Formats: sequence, C-alpha cells, structure tokens
Amino acid sequence: MVAEPTFIQSQHFKNFWEKGNGKQLLDWAEYRVDVEKFKKYAHLYYEVDDLGDEVVKETYLKLPYHEASSLIEKYSRSKISGDDNVPESVKKLFLQMQETPAWFNEDLANIGARFCMRSGTNALIILRDFTLMGGYDFAYLNKPLIFTGALKKGAVKRLKDTLEFWVNVTRENALKTNSEAYQLIVRTRLMHSYARVKIKEKTENWDYKNWGEPINSWDMIATYTGFSLVFMQGLKKLGVKISEQEELGVFHLWKYIGYLLGIPPEFLPENKRQAVEHLYLWSSTQNKGDEDSIHLAKALLDENLENTIYKYPFQRKLLLNLHQSMNWFLIDKEINERLSIPKVSVSAIFPKIVVQTNKISQKIFDLNNPEKYQKLVELGNKQQMQVLRDYIKHTPKDFHY
Repeated sequence: MVAEPTFIQSQHFKNFWEKGNGKQLLDWAEYRVDVEKFKKYAHLYYEVDDLGDEVVKETYLKLPYHEASSLIEKYSRSKISGDDNVPESVKKLFLQMQETPAWFNEDLANIGARFCMRSGTNALIILRDFTLMGGYDFAYLNKPLIFTGALKKGAVKRLKDTLEFWVNVTRENALKTNSEAYQLIVRTRLMHSYARVKIKEKTENWDYKNWGEPINSWDMIATYTGFSLVFMQGLKKLGVKISEQEELGVFHLWKYIGYLLGIPPEFLPENKRQAVEHLYLWSSTQNKGDEDSIHLAKALLDENLENTIYKYPFQRKLLLNLHQSMNWFLIDKEINERLSIPKVSVSAIFPKIVVQTNKISQKIFDLNNPEKYQKLVELGNKQQMQVLRDYIKHTPKDFHY
C-alpha cells in the first residue's frame, strides 16, 4: 500500500493551512510546501520500528513478564556488549541506542534543553492545551489510543506518563546512555512496539489503507514535530521569545530523541522549514476530528476534575476553566468547536495575564545576559519539576513497560 494525500482538498485541511494555525506556521517558516514532495515521505506511513517489535516478540511475548521486564531494565541501566547472551534483537536494539551518531551535537541539544527548561510552566500549558489537545483533531493519529483502551484507563495517568517523559528528556545533559531519561526512552519505544504488535494481533478492523501501520514512522515524526515546531509556535503565542539558536537546539534535541525511539533520523526535521513540510504533507493523510476525538478531548478536560492535586472541587473547576480558556486562545475556533470544548465566559483574561507576565519576566531576566538567562532556566526547571512531583504523587503507581 502507498499513502495518499487524501484530504489535501478537504475544507478542514484548507482552513487550517490557509486561515488557521497552519497558516501561521507557513508564515513563520516563510515557506510554501511543494505537494509533489509527498512521494518522498509516503512510504513512512507503512514503516515502523521493526527492531523494537522484534524485541517485544522475543521478550514480553515469550518470557514471563517479570523476566522480560528485568532483562530490559538491566540493559537500560548498564551497557550491553556484543558478547552478552541475550536474544539477538535485544542486543541489536541496545547496541544501536548506545552508539551516538556522528551528527549529534551535544552542545546544540543542550541549548534546546535549556530553552525547554526556561519556558517553565508556559511549556506545560502548551504541551497540554495546544499540542496534545490540538492533536486530537487528527482523527487517524489517535486510533492506536482508542484500540489500546486508553480512554478506559483515563487521562490522569496518561498525562503523568507524558509529563514524566517530557521533563526527563528535556533536561541538560539528560540523554546519556543508561541515564533516567534514556531508560524512559527505552520504555516508551518498547511500549509503542508492544501496543503495535497487540493491535495487529488482536484487531481485525484496523483500517490499514487510511490509518497506515499502527504507530507508524510518519505518525511518530508528526508527534515529535508537536514537541518541537508546534511547541515553539504555542510558546510564541504566549509571548515567549525564541532565539534562532534556541529554535535549532529544540529541533536537534528532538531529532536525537526520535533517533533513540527508532525513527529513521534522516527524515527527522532539523529546522522549521523541514518540520512545516512534514506536518503539511502528513496532515493531508488525516481526516478531521471524529467521535473518538471528542471523547479524548473530554477525557483530557475531565482530568482537571478527577486529579487530586487540588483538594477542593472549586479549585478543580477553576483549573478546568483556565485550561478551556487556553484551548480557545491557542487552538483554531473551528477545531475547538469540532472537539466540543466548552467556551468559558472570561476566556481571554487568563491568556492575557500569562502573555503580560512573560513580557515582564523577559525584561527582568534579560535573555542576552548569561547569568540572568541561567536564573530563568533554574526557575523554569524548578517549576516543571514541582508539577511533575505533584503528578507522580497523585497518580496510581501501575506503570508497566
């Protein structure tokens, strides 16, 4: 099968790229995409992390769970060698992940990491209310979540896992072999493979023609473009300034994370033009939000009321209203309506406060002053780590590889 730009003439596609956030991305990148380039990436819709899948088949599907888990955990924490007596796929996976590619520039990745940290709680707002919520409008991208029963498990744990992953992989010097971030990447890579193998094993009605392979390489690139391109777009909306070097650093950081997750690195974007091209062409394979999208959006909103970080119901209701106001400030009106996100009466007030606060803080912490910049990095890191601690404390501890 070959992917097709099925929705390139659809109204929802045109509205996004000609009037909405897509147009802002094209303008920011100062780029107009050549549709003929679709053929260059189309094969990725039917390609997956075969090595990760083989590891799952040789460990979690053959061994008792605790044995498979111990084996993977052992080599996540300590280096594997070519002489180790383990399944060949396990050896290949860890030898690949342990090898730092020649193109990786640690200094540039650290510039991206420091930017992620200095964006503080702004980053967490964008990840939740713009990247994650806005992504639910890509109907086919979300099908693996539906088929693996993510809705039944609720959004609290899913948010905790995403937050834990993002915070750990975006710290300075975090991606060393066998580090905590590296271990989380191994878990995430094999979680994707396990979900894919199980979907293919148990699901008779997976629509390969329209949805591609479950958790395919192009969907993965689009997801991590959300962590780089769309993430920075959202921060710009909140008044956060981004230097050209920070911008390139964020892309480089996520290119390396994507490589560790088994995505072909030659297709991972290195700058905003490449990222916009990927997102534009990939989104032409995606239908607009459907009933599953609405359910996912509702689960994310309901998480505000279900999470026990705040003790009192009125606090949780206020938090829900704040997140809804951000949804309406950041995401296109048409998409908010399609996802059935209620509009709150004072929707513009909270975003305006955030934007103004960012403008003031960037004057106080002069971004061109290395010492003040570092203070902003430390402050942002402290904020993010506190939110993560709160989520870990208030989330059931039932994580499995």
